[in-house]
Amino acid sequence: QVQLVESGGGLVQTGGSLRLSCVVSGRAFRSVAMAWFRQAPEKEREFVAVIWWSGNSAYYADSVKGRFTISRDNAKDTVYLQMNSLKPEDTAVYYCATSGRYYSDYWRRDRYNYWGQGTQVTVSS
Repeated sequence: QVQLVESGGGLVQTGGSLRLSCVVSGRAFRSVAMAWFRQAPEKEREFVAVIWWSGNSAYYADSVKGRFTISRDNAKDTVYLQMNSLKPEDTAVYYCATSGRYYSDYWRRDRYNYWGQGTQVTVSS
């Protein structure tokens, strides 16, 4: 069984920064890609960023491009999301997820096999 555990959420003022972490354990499952999604109250869960365990590619939602950075530490089986210049509209529960295959439509929720429990990020105005 694969487990993903997020941490690093919290309350921050507009313009502030947070770094989220996601540790992957139980790697009998061959994880190929790691992504962050978020879900605000009464909204659908939306794609934020994706990175692959190999190579240097990473992709972002337009709403976070230039402010958020996804990175990985293969030795620690950990993925990070550095969030800068936070805005109130970034307030949401942030989830990490993993996929066992490469998909070109990586922004789709159904491309991911396992999900973490989520961590709350609140940005005050």
